[in-house]
Amino acid sequence: MMKYAVYYLKNCFNPLNVPENIKLEHGQMVLVRTEKGEEALKVVLVNDEISKVWENSKVRPTPFDFVRVMSQRDLQTLEDIKKEEVESFFKCKALVEKHKLNMNLTQCRLTFDKRKITFYYTAPERVDFRELLKDLTQTFKRVRIDLRHIGVRDETSIMEGAGPCGQPFCCNTFKRKFEPINVKLARDQGMPISPTKISGTCGRLLCCLTYEYSTYINAAKGMPPIGSSVMTPDGLGKVFLINFLKGTVSVKLEDGKTHEYTKSDVDMVDADVNVDIDVSINNMNSYSQDEKVDIKQLKQLEDDRNSSTGNV
Repeated sequence: MMKYAVYYLKNCFNPLNVPENIKLEHGQMVLVRTEKGEEALKVVLVNDEISKVWENSKVRPTPFDFVRVMSQRDLQTLEDIKKEEVESFFKCKALVEKHKLNMNLTQCRLTFDKRKITFYYTAPERVDFRELLKDLTQTFKRVRIDLRHIGVRDETSIMEGAGPCGQPFCCNTFKRKFEPINVKLARDQGMPISPTKISGTCGRLLCCLTYEYSTYINAAKGMPPIGSSVMTPDGLGKVFLINFLKGTVSVKLEDGKTHEYTKSDVDMVDADVNVDIDVSINNMNSYSQDEKVDIKQLKQLEDDRNSSTGNV
């Protein structure tokens, strides 16, 4: 049974191969051997249920090999490496500007053994960085240099932060794969079609629009559509707003007043019954009134080409 694990890039949960005679504590810093070299990571104690899932899973996370528990001297070395990563980042950034390359440097990572340094970058198109690489090899001697192109969603996934919901980024916690997302998903969930409200830090449509979609579809069952005529306890009206998660609809009545009702309190009326009430201003599927929507900008939000390369 797997006893220990570590959090790696994008907070991936990787099992840790530890000799039987070694006991580790939760939160302890250890050196592990990854495909990039030796790296300092924090230990997580794994409960039996998670261990069983791993044992029975067809796609198991790659186990890392335990090297040693970090000493105080190792921890000080780690602090020095973190400072060196920052310095290296700005050195590389200066070289990118020198060669006038159309690339955005995202992050620099240096392995604990200092054998490999990785520079992550985003770019809208292919970059010829041969001259840049020559300068980097002169700047960073006796270390293997890796220039790694990633997408804008990957960029956000390796940076810690919080989304508009106030929670940590989904891509940095539990979401591993990115599915294509389009504006229709936002409309179906009753969100205002405003770029600032339906896009994330990455500049693409919110990931939650996909994995929350089925919840909204199930909640919408039995709900009268926006603009439909309904009979309420207070008389005839038209639906102008739907709150899927509360299971309520907001209705504008013939006297101009608006009320909120549960879906069980309203009944659809026959299509030939004419209810002359204008609800177009309040239509939640219309564009935001305080922000002009650029169709090209919406298309850019939907453009997922190379937004995730899986190259982290």
